[in-house]
Amino acid sequence: MRVPRIYTNQPLTENLNIELEAAPSRHLARSLRMKPGDNLIVFNGAGGQYSAAVESIQRSAVHVTIGRFDSIERESSLSVTLGIAISRGDRMDWIVQKATELGVSAIAPLMSERSEVRLKDDRLTKKLHHWQKISASACEQCGRNRLPNIQPPVAIEQWIGAADASVKLVLHHLATATSAVDEAPSSIALLVGPEGGLSDDEIDRAHQADFRAMSLGPRIMRTETAPIAALAILQSHWGDMNIT
Repeated sequence: MRVPRIYTNQPLTENLNIELEAAPSRHLARSLRMKPGDNLIVFNGAGGQYSAAVESIQRSAVHVTIGRFDSIERESSLSVTLGIAISRGDRMDWIVQKATELGVSAIAPLMSERSEVRLKDDRLTKKLHHWQKISASACEQCGRNRLPNIQPPVAIEQWIGAADASVKLVLHHLATATSAVDEAPSSIALLVGPEGGLSDDEIDRAHQADFRAMSLGPRIMRTETAPIAALAILQSHWGDMNIT
């Protein structure tokens, strides 16, 4: 049986006894039916992971004893920030999950001209927390020990102007080819639009801010497919998914 990996937003040190948060406690106790003495792995997103063992299980709380620290990291050498226009339904959840698995360093949810989702005040805060939970769960599954930075949503023009990376790319329907990159970048900012695509004005703004055009070929992909395909290509070219 695979040893469960659990994220906790708590300081961790060897030989510490902690009570896990309600959601992971329910998962361990009810879904996995773990018992005192069973082993697991715990991490808090600061890097590395700890072996741990279940100390006790109560109705809504699982206590674990933290064991030995392991400094293992599974982060890509390529730092990618995904600027993605917020999409409807569970599409954004899917993008956050898969982008985390593909090793992005940060995800910037963007409000664009053609975005059909508008988030304000409490709803925005709840959505941001929701995406952070999805990303943490994806880290549990894929083995990452550092959580991507899920940034608060901003207007697309604000993000375009502030994006800072050695290579900046904009994925859009007008691109017939991907602009050449002279040397392997250490960091990439990738801009992807919503269901209806980026507007001509947004594309122009991106190009004026030194974003290079990126194309995924002749077929039109859905908004949840395009960023995942692009991230896989970038990781294959310059990250840790090289095929030898």
